Amino acid sequence: MNLSIDMKEKENELLVKVAGEIDAYTAPKLKETLQPSAESDDKDITVDLSEVSYMDSTGLGVFVGLFKTVKARGGQLNLIGLSDRLQRLFDITGLGDIMNINSKVEGGVE
Repeated sequence: MNLSIDMKEKENELLVKVAGEIDAYTAPKLKETLQPSAESDDKDITVDLSEVSYMDSTGLGVFVGLFKTVKARGGQLNLIGLSDRLQRLFDITGLGDIMNINSKVEGGVE
């Protein structure tokens, strides 16, 4: 399955809508697309995962790396729109406790 990534920049925030499956095949594309923005100082990144049907540990690794980079640069990573399955994946690994995750999309990415 393909992965689609739609990015919109507004001021010091990047809004990203991801759709499809995040796995060993598609995770490198996601990382390659998001990493340059994560390396900007004081940039907040909001990623809407409401249309992600599947994610494996490779996808988790992308978000851990993104989280570390954004935080080190003074920004914040927000994950929104997680399905129950994705939320459980983040909770089981303990990432749900350290990352800013909101299962609801509020205003979010269009």
